[in-house]
Amino acid sequence: MLSPASLPHSVCRVSRVPVWEWPNWAYAGSDGTFGNRFDDPESLYRVLYASASMYGCYLETLARFRPDLALYAELRSIDGDAEDSIEPGVVPWTWRRERCVGWASASGKYADILSTESIAFLRTELASTVIQLGFPDLDASALHSTAPRVLTQRVSRIAFEGDFDGIFYQSKYGNDIHNYAIFEGRVFFQDEMESSIAADDEELLRALAVHDLILEPSTEPIPARIRGIVRGPRA
Repeated sequence: MLSPASLPHSVCRVSRVPVWEWPNWAYAGSDGTFGNRFDDPESLYRVLYASASMYGCYLETLARFRPDLALYAELRSIDGDAEDSIEPGVVPWTWRRERCVGWASASGKYADILSTESIAFLRTELASTVIQLGFPDLDASALHSTAPRVLTQRVSRIAFEGDFDGIFYQSKYGNDIHNYAIFEGRVFFQDEMESSIAADDEELLRALAVHDLILEPSTEPIPARIRGIVRGPRA
């Protein structure tokens, strides 16, 4: 069986506004998913991805701007000092303009898919899928894989059918980052807030430093905003 984990009192997201809206089915791909890690392969429910910390949100969303790993390898083979030879990656100023950070209170029972018990259970449940996808075995590294999505999307379906409200998983960027895939119709958000992303946000700066990134200076003012979403609990 899958092992349970509890959702913290509040979770965070970085997303386009509105932060706490479920994705529009109109943007689903030909396979009926949105191309994300724990989307439902049968297109019954949608999933929101959140983290226990804003630092975790920034690490996840900014990773795509990191400098190319091949450059580090190439320069290190030449002079052995790649870190001093590569310019930091640049996050376009429009990234901050087009997104907000959000907080919300929530609760629920989550499947801890990376526990020893869960991995052993999934190994037998998904044996055929693991073989078909070419994985040598099902272990933590397979569940951390971002492609192919079929494996983790089937894990999502198993958790949903097991009456879990979502999935708890540790980030591939570090086990200290706790993330949550939240199933539509199972969790009620309350006290939702969203705010513009401040260029001097300490958690943002910390994530930029870890990923070796810098923010591109804004070419136009980015309006500051913060608002609560007054609509009470909702699924």
